[in-house]
Amino acid sequence: MVTTPTWIYKGKVITEISDMPENTFGFIYEVTHLPTSKKYLGKKQLMSVTNKALGKKELAALTDKRLSKKKQVIKESDWKTYYGSQSEIKQLIKDGNKEDFKREILCFVPTKKLLTYYETKYLFVNEVLERSDQYINDNVLGKFFRKDFDTPK
Repeated sequence: MVTTPTWIYKGKVITEISDMPENTFGFIYEVTHLPTSKKYLGKKQLMSVTNKALGKKELAALTDKRLSKKKQVIKESDWKTYYGSQSEIKQLIKDGNKEDFKREILCFVPTKKLLTYYETKYLFVNEVLERSDQYINDNVLGKFFRKDFDTPK
């Protein structure tokens, strides 16, 4: 029987948004590839917001033509099946199986701004760029890169 790995927070299984604190915008997580013990640390939003063009009927119904021709669409993100955005973690998932991973939520976050703050904090506190033997992460904020820590030979 194949099971979908779940998110764990302090020993509790998280399967629905209702399992999280009220007003949670997203969370900081750590995914561990069990065969290698390598980890990936990141952030995930619970909801995605996109702007979608209005359809013909919606455009025809507009009484004020100065109004936006787009509408905001809010839907639940892919957080339940998410493992990470970095190419190496994606490849590990593709090559292996999902049972090879442990997914842990480190903290819940109420706003987008704080989500970025806490992700950055966890990345620096855990020294993910300096500890390439333990972490898969290869950059922080697209400004600091693992290669910056490689010693010249």
